[in-house]
Amino acid sequence: MKESIETALEANSIYRNYQGGYFKTLISPEESSGEMAVIEMVLPEGAEPPLHLHENEDETFYVLEGEMAFNIDGEQRTAKPGDAVFAPRKVPHTFKIMSKQATFITVITPGALWNYFIEFSTPATGELQVFPPMGPPPLELVAQLTSRLSEAYGVTFL
Repeated sequence: MKESIETALEANSIYRNYQGGYFKTLISPEESSGEMAVIEMVLPEGAEPPLHLHENEDETFYVLEGEMAFNIDGEQRTAKPGDAVFAPRKVPHTFKIMSKQATFITVITPGALWNYFIEFSTPATGELQVFPPMGPPPLELVAQLTSRLSEAYGVTFL
């Protein structure tokens, strides 16, 4: 799964497979002196993260297609195309994709969490496709993801 960050940066315009969907880096941390990362994501219903919080970064979501339900510190909010939602650092949040799939832009500030997306994705080849999950991920993968997110990126699952 690992790929050098330099290779990923060189392929800034290339799509990457992630959680049954794909993403494209629009602005990498390197391009913003680490201040931010901007990612366009297409994910299927069922590929959502559990409730979590970030110690180090804020996230902003801008919905392009589909519908998403957000829980930010216990407050529920539905977002449709053209809506933006802000999830501040150190505040529990999650989202649920309410349509078959959703296309959205995620702005991560500062941008170091972008490295997680590169680390746990693969370069997309051929036609871009979205596949809904066929059940929960293997326990070993969940353990690896949660451990890496916690240790390297300051993300706590609740």
